[in-house]
Amino acid sequence: MTNTAVPAATATQAPDGPLTDPRPRRTRLAGPLATIGALGAATLFIAVVDPNEPGHYPGCPTKMLSGLDCPGCGGLRATHDLAHGNIASAFDHNALFVVLVPFIVFFLGRNLFHAWTGRRPAPPSERTTRWGFTAIVAVILVFTLVRNLPFASFLGSG
Repeated sequence: MTNTAVPAATATQAPDGPLTDPRPRRTRLAGPLATIGALGAATLFIAVVDPNEPGHYPGCPTKMLSGLDCPGCGGLRATHDLAHGNIASAFDHNALFVVLVPFIVFFLGRNLFHAWTGRRPAPPSERTTRWGFTAIVAVILVFTLVRNLPFASFLGSG
């Protein structure tokens, strides 16, 4: 008697191009919707509980120990200001975060679209992935360095 295992449902290459996901739509949507829901709930909480008032959130350990702004310093205050429609004040708290919000929204929407349709884009090449990761790390490092220099105090967390 031969034991033949049936492989689990995996992504398959459709004849016309993109990868397709054979899972039911409800299963495909669970991850993107959970992520969007969690981010929405966290944003709502930050919108209601003002980080500008002391005692609601812990301080940044990097700022407390070294006195320097890390890349995330001012992110809660920027989120609070964005939730209230005050883009200029949000930019004053953390310019990098404000610039990244449209990209975050785009990628969340893209993931939701692909989960809905069941079609996934072809995975990026190793070279593209390496280049993208290097670029992101470089931008974060340069932003962190520049926001802590005296001539660029306007990039500080305010």
